[in-house]
Amino acid sequence: MRKNIITLSAIAAISTSLFAGSDVAVMAPVLDNSYIGLGLSAISARDSAVSLDFSTVPGQDRLGNVTFQAGYNFNEYVAVEGRYTTSFTHESNIKMNGWSLFVKPQYPVTEDLNIYALLGFGGVNLDSVTAKVVDVDDTTFQWGLGASYDITENIAIFADYTNLANDMDGYFYTSLDQVQVDVDTFNVGLTYKF
Repeated sequence: MRKNIITLSAIAAISTSLFAGSDVAVMAPVLDNSYIGLGLSAISARDSAVSLDFSTVPGQDRLGNVTFQAGYNFNEYVAVEGRYTTSFTHESNIKMNGWSLFVKPQYPVTEDLNIYALLGFGGVNLDSVTAKVVDVDDTTFQWGLGASYDITENIAIFADYTNLANDMDGYFYTSLDQVQVDVDTFNVGLTYKF
């Protein structure tokens, strides 16, 4: 009992000396080196047996998605980035949403131009918007390549390609049997750096 009283007294004395008369720094969220972005994505979702082609091809659906991103630059060469994408238009049979977490190695070619790779993990969900059977919902390795150009000190434009799914198992409208599905995206958009 005596040890508890001594311990409580010591804690009270230390906490009083920390807050009485000393400046207390309030922890504020650190936004330096952070960025957010918004992009438009042209997506090809298709049976893996079908080649990537943005023309009308049986076994492929073309989608228009909006993509949200947020990231943090550790330095000029490495960042982490999260993305979420969801359909706002589709060609005929499916809609899609997905998420990604990337490590982003990047290289400043000039003061305003960066090239980068995206390496990470994410999930893809494809659902039917018609009576056809579509059920793809899985996680997988994802990758991409891109470039960004600083328009101002805080605003940049970016363009990239990402492979969100390669041979992902699911049910696609091309067959009643389980098939493998590929999803590729071409993205353009703007980022705002804090």
